[in-house]
Amino acid sequence: MINRRSLIINVACVAAAGCGLLWSGCAGEPARDYTRLKYPKLQDVQVPEVERVTLANGMRLFLLEDHELPLVSISVRFRTGSAYEPAQKVGLASITGEVMRTGGTTTKTGDEIDEELESIAASVETGIGLNSGSASMSVLKQDLDTGLAILADVLRNPAFAQDKIELAKMQQRSMISRRNDDVGDIAGREFGKLIYGPDSVYARQEEYATIDNISRDDLVAFHKKFYGPNNAMLAVWGDFDTRQMIAKIEKAFEAWEKVDLDLPKAPQVQYEFRKTVNVVRKDDVNQSNVYLGHIGGLMSDPDYFALIVMNRILGGGFTGRLFKNVRSREGLAYSVFGAYSANYDYPGEFYVGCQTKSQSTVYAIRAMIKEVQKMQEAEVTDQELALAKDSFLNSFVFNFDTKGEIVNRLMTYEYFGYPADFLQKTKQNVEKVTKADVLRVARKHLQPDKVQVLAVGRPDDFDEPLSALGPVSEIDITIPPPKQQ
Repeated sequence: MINRRSLIINVACVAAAGCGLLWSGCAGEPARDYTRLKYPKLQDVQVPEVERVTLANGMRLFLLEDHELPLVSISVRFRTGSAYEPAQKVGLASITGEVMRTGGTTTKTGDEIDEELESIAASVETGIGLNSGSASMSVLKQDLDTGLAILADVLRNPAFAQDKIELAKMQQRSMISRRNDDVGDIAGREFGKLIYGPDSVYARQEEYATIDNISRDDLVAFHKKFYGPNNAMLAVWGDFDTRQMIAKIEKAFEAWEKVDLDLPKAPQVQYEFRKTVNVVRKDDVNQSNVYLGHIGGLMSDPDYFALIVMNRILGGGFTGRLFKNVRSREGLAYSVFGAYSANYDYPGEFYVGCQTKSQSTVYAIRAMIKEVQKMQEAEVTDQELALAKDSFLNSFVFNFDTKGEIVNRLMTYEYFGYPADFLQKTKQNVEKVTKADVLRVARKHLQPDKVQVLAVGRPDDFDEPLSALGPVSEIDITIPPPKQQ
């Protein structure tokens, strides 16, 4: 009969050995240190070939067949965005993108479109963000013609029904009324204004007055200016034949009139490095939300790859210095975070931040600035470098786990003027980053003596007056009231 205790020990030995754990209870098995485990180099990801076609009307297509499921998906991108809306009508782009779909077309109401899509388990959506407009469609292969016809109708012939415009404006007003409810949202929003300026297209916000200024004629004009085939990029992936799909798309959009493509480039960011100390008073909370930092960079910067590694060492989750030192060792924060962010066409933000009790606010700010300074003082350790690079490289494969990600990313790179293999080049360049590179970019791009500090909380409870860090500006987040009818 097998001894039960012996069986349990043997099973445990096998499990521990398989996990690479230290284990001294198995006879004849030497202890194994997990730090000495060696893994083979990750294999290169094989990226499927995406078909690229430009139609006679100027629409650029990106097509990738995937016959695993009987589904077809489409994603469309237009060069537009809230960056192009007038300052006195902030919110126009967002409402236009929403009502294009909800307001129906010249032949069908939005509700009728909802019912038709629901009957075939399909979806068609539209929207407009900061620097692009989007549309999407998902449909069963057998209903492709129906879904494509609805998508084309929505993009070409939006009715902008007045009742749906009023509903969208009502939703915007509701969001304005609630924008100061969440302390974290306040901190992120107001920090963005410090970096870009409150009137910048990258930081400005809707107000009751700007929403009231928007009319149906504004939506019609905005759509007419930006929505045409020569200003559109369309990605499609799924169960289809490429030649047949090109013909179907060409037919669906063949009579669509072109638009004038003489559009301005993305607005430039004029940033002056300077030290400022700012506070948003919230007397109904007992903790502080803190941000500090300055302007970030562009993904086209040659230093971008070393900055990825630096960023992970400083603020990379549980293994980053901020988490280990500010949260775990000092015990100052409920959460701590940091990022040197970079965008495609305008600079991102560099920031570190935390949530901490009111009584440790200033101490936590000093501790975070100290961590930024330390990045410039000496090279990171071999272990930090290896862990940061591995955490990026080991997750690289997830950029290719769906065909939609692959084809949409390719479309995004072309939209912003980046090479089609930018992601693969990012991997290759991150692999080459050295400790000297991390120190160099930290010294070049970080300016801990010129960070803008923002604390959202109850200043009367701070451990020290915030003025200990410098002259303090109090930011007023009062929401301008709506106009009386």
